[in-house]
Amino acid sequence: MPTKNDIALRPRFKRELSEGNQSVLERFEASKTKQSNFRVTRIDNHVFIKYPKKDQHFWSPQLHLEIDEISSQSSVLHGLFGPNPTVWTMFMFLHFIVASIFIAFGIWAYVNWNLGEDFTVQISLMVLMIIIWFVLYFVGRIGRDSSKNEMHGLRNFMETILKEKSPS
Repeated sequence: MPTKNDIALRPRFKRELSEGNQSVLERFEASKTKQSNFRVTRIDNHVFIKYPKKDQHFWSPQLHLEIDEISSQSSVLHGLFGPNPTVWTMFMFLHFIVASIFIAFGIWAYVNWNLGEDFTVQISLMVLMIIIWFVLYFVGRIGRDSSKNEMHGLRNFMETILKEKSPS
């Protein structure tokens, strides 16, 4: 599953479709009743595909699709894999806290340096914040890598729906 950026914790993809967005959205809407392996939610031109609650774990991915109309005979699909939004928000909040603490220790070190006082403790704590940031990044990578099979399952389900023919 090639992505634009291998470093991304939330892989994205884009694809042009040779049919209007309404027929594709209707197929996703109909898939809610045809199967029970995935939870499909549609809001306007956005489709969210998740695993059922009983099959989810902390790092379970979801697939967010946005299907925009180009013309009546073509549309573009934007896809985004990511963890549960609550998990992602917590993860970003931790990054924000680490960055804020890093900046605070940087200011404290600068003030001590200007006053001619020792600032090794502040520099040490700044280095610790950098280490914590790397740990958070690698924890995110491990979480993403541990759910690759589930991401493939979501993608395969999406491909199955996209290959179905519209009832005419």
